[in-house]
Amino acid sequence: MEKQLTINNKKINFAEEKNLLEVIRKENIELPTFCYHSELSAYGACRLCMVEVEGKGILPACSTPPESGMKIKTNNDQIREMRKIIVELLLANHDKDCTTCHKSETCQLQTLARRLGVDTIRFKSILKKEPRDLSTHALVRDPNKCVLCGDCVRFCEEIQSVGAIDFANRGPKAAVCPSFGKDLDDSECVYCGQCARVCPTGAITPKSEVSLVWKALGDPKKKVVAAIAPAVRAAIGESFGLAGENGTEAAGKIVTALRSMGFNKVFDISFGADMTIVEEANEFVERLGNGKNIPQFTSCCPAWVKFAEEYYPDMLPNLSSCRSPQGMFGSIAKKIMPEMLEIPKEDLVVVTIMPCTAKKYEARRPELSRDGVADIDYVLTTQELSRMIEESGLRFADLDASAFDMPMGFKTGGGVIFGSSGGVTEAVLRNVISKTNDGIDETEQFSFVRGEDGIREAKVSVGGKELRIAIVHGLKNARRIVRHIKDGKSKYDFVEVMACPGGCVGGAGQPVYKDLSVRKTRAKCLYENDKTLELHKPQDNPYVQKIYEQHLGNPGSHKAHDYLHSKFGSQKRFQEGHFTVYKPLKEKKLDITVCFGTNCMHKGSQKLLKNILDYVSDKDYKDNVEVDASFCFEKCSKGPVVRIAGLTLEKCTAEAACAAIEEEIRKRQ
Repeated sequence: MEKQLTINNKKINFAEEKNLLEVIRKENIELPTFCYHSELSAYGACRLCMVEVEGKGILPACSTPPESGMKIKTNNDQIREMRKIIVELLLANHDKDCTTCHKSETCQLQTLARRLGVDTIRFKSILKKEPRDLSTHALVRDPNKCVLCGDCVRFCEEIQSVGAIDFANRGPKAAVCPSFGKDLDDSECVYCGQCARVCPTGAITPKSEVSLVWKALGDPKKKVVAAIAPAVRAAIGESFGLAGENGTEAAGKIVTALRSMGFNKVFDISFGADMTIVEEANEFVERLGNGKNIPQFTSCCPAWVKFAEEYYPDMLPNLSSCRSPQGMFGSIAKKIMPEMLEIPKEDLVVVTIMPCTAKKYEARRPELSRDGVADIDYVLTTQELSRMIEESGLRFADLDASAFDMPMGFKTGGGVIFGSSGGVTEAVLRNVISKTNDGIDETEQFSFVRGEDGIREAKVSVGGKELRIAIVHGLKNARRIVRHIKDGKSKYDFVEVMACPGGCVGGAGQPVYKDLSVRKTRAKCLYENDKTLELHKPQDNPYVQKIYEQHLGNPGSHKAHDYLHSKFGSQKRFQEGHFTVYKPLKEKKLDITVCFGTNCMHKGSQKLLKNILDYVSDKDYKDNVEVDASFCFEKCSKGPVVRIAGLTLEKCTAEAACAAIEEEIRKRQ
């Protein structure tokens, strides 16, 4: 039932909106915010969305529920001055190297300063520059540009359930950083990059490899080939004003642009996606036949794979051993292209263009190399490709379309739809069911697996057997599905997981967006592209068939496994080492170490650490006790594990730890 309130003297109806901000924006009034995202919980940190509510004063619109009869003013002298002061305070303590900032064009701080008419900064800066975190191949963290909005913290926790970064310290020392102030590479970060997507400034950004690619293009000895991921073609047009109701499929323009820059060959990662489906469907049929390691989880998303390696190593046998499309493409390119181009293997440079920051991490995994030579040399995001096009002076919108090079430029629609959540599942079904349901339109038959919900379930009959399927995006949803499977609450045969909301179309390397309908438009673009292609089932790709005939034999063969499959292994969420949580005030100390490995964390080590710290403080043992966190004691089945003065306590409780501390203190006295 609709209710009514008044905004700026205009009566407005509302119904399901959860806060005033949503009601106000529905009326085309764009209140400024830093910390509000419709995907995340209301936080109310920035205070920029303040409005005046008659009888209640100034309130934050993002955390105030709408009530019938409210009278609201969104803009007056007091509110405008408050907003300007907030932005000035942020700017006063902000690294203002805006012209060289990666986020310059999409920086919310710059946009709001301009919108609010901030032309002077009346406050003194107390900024003490901190070093940038360049530890990962995927992301750059610059604490000097952080405005403490908490968007990255909430996304990492609420959508991904990873919690790799959080608030630390208080007052002027407050910061957002990984646990114990370590670098991202030493944390449990899975490199999905969604923190960079929602960051309103340049505090977290994708790590650029543009200069490295330009250097390779300028080397006369090198032959540089590029391959474009499906989701890139559906999003890059947004950077150049090309956007339609169904999105803009710009693959042909990208090919022309890359050739103009000097790339020798331009291929399509969708070719690798076709190969992935041929191998993955073959693997799935084998598993169904022998009943082992069911459900089969997809392994195309490197952020999901790392998440599984860190949190659910016992489930790794259920992951498909197939490489991602990028991994398969790189392996085959390094195998066949040197001979085709008549060059030594070391002179071939393979560049992939991806929607995802985790692909940069994936390309550096040792599994994606042979004899010490990486299959993928560089990974560019859609944003980086846009920058290179601009640097080249190309008018992208006016470029004519060109065709991909063969053989790895040919693809089917099944490879293209990989870029959207549900696309991998649909492509697998097109392969597996084609024998029993041949002749049915493949572009529509399996549309029931499409959608936007974070968890989708489906059942489909194959040769008299009912397959149970789950499609998941967002790692928190993946965690929920895994728990249900482990607890016996849910049973599936096949589970597709993508870390980024919406799948690859919502990747952190794509053009920055806030309107969630953008993801839907990009996905629609891929499905429309699928309809225009001659072939829709990956196994029908004639060039994929030729690769098997000439180089790999049959799907699932020894050679196919050698080039197209990987092995996954348990990864610790933190690098080895001890991190001091509590330092003694005197030299003589009692050492206490709490294991923070994955299994111990699941079994309560975080709460146990807090109990120990509280006990040490309450008993006034601060002078001679040091408390550390360790990763890890390798006693995962016996956690939580605590070591006190050399004594290891397994399945430790707070009571046992405190008793051991008391006994050791008594001995020393």
